Amino acid sequence: MSPTRRDVLKWGVGAGGAATAAALGLPATARAGSGFNDPSWMGRLPNSTLLARLTIPGTHDSWCTDPSNGTEWAHTQNWGIPEQLERGIRFLDIRCNGLQGAPNEFGLYHGAAYQHHRYQDVLDVCRNFLRQSPGETIIMRLKNENAGGQALGPEEFRRRFNYYMDNMGYRSLFWTAPSWPALGQVRGKIVLAADFANEWGILNWTSGTPDKNYFKIQDEWNAPNSAAKVRFITKWFDAAYYDQKSYEPYVNFTSYSADRWPKLNASQVLPDVFQYLNARRDEKIHLGIVPMDFPDFNQDVVRLLVEKNFVR
Repeated sequence: MSPTRRDVLKWGVGAGGAATAAALGLPATARAGSGFNDPSWMGRLPNSTLLARLTIPGTHDSWCTDPSNGTEWAHTQNWGIPEQLERGIRFLDIRCNGLQGAPNEFGLYHGAAYQHHRYQDVLDVCRNFLRQSPGETIIMRLKNENAGGQALGPEEFRRRFNYYMDNMGYRSLFWTAPSWPALGQVRGKIVLAADFANEWGILNWTSGTPDKNYFKIQDEWNAPNSAAKVRFITKWFDAAYYDQKSYEPYVNFTSYSADRWPKLNASQVLPDVFQYLNARRDEKIHLGIVPMDFPDFNQDVVRLLVEKNFVR
């Protein structure tokens, strides 16, 4: 019998949750040093390659790695961001609220659950990685999580973001413009996808002008079961397959919550994602951005997504 949300809130992160995961045979942590690892795959692509026409593996709630920070409902990854980047992940989903005792800073959150990382921790990891792998770029969705006691209004969120850019010296790390670049324009940079209210003329997560979107997004996070979620994923892969000239990348979340822990859902969905990709491994197509929970559960999915960019 699968655990319900009520069960998890009762168990917290104690023996009940651990016993259930063990009984289901799920990996509790990633096995370091195993599986796919490609920290410089973008560096092998031509500068003229349009970023919006790549196939890019990503993560959902990218640095939510510890179930003690909000129970297993807030646990979406085993790999932290440093390992994700080393293993080829190039889209990060970063969600922030304020940080108690730090009036100019962001903390990383899953809803109201603080993940014990600050936004500068993310930026420092990204900067260090890009210095070591200057041919790469990272697309970062930055979302105003707006939840719990540390929720921030839109003006305060913008103010703190600008504090990071100008007072803390991160502005040169970012590429911000209202259109999708070629890869050569953004090597060594973070491409910002702003999921917070602004009037800055940059790539916005939800939409640009009334007649132009910057992304085409499937994020059916509340699908009723894994079969339904796989149908949403497959439909969006197919839409990207038949829309190869789009300048707006498809974003296809494999993650969902329904009434089970993210790791249980990932263990069922990722094998179907692998089957879809493997059946098309020799086809010269791009499928957009694919954010995942627990990509370590099926590292061949990351490998196949990266390999799509090199089919000739």
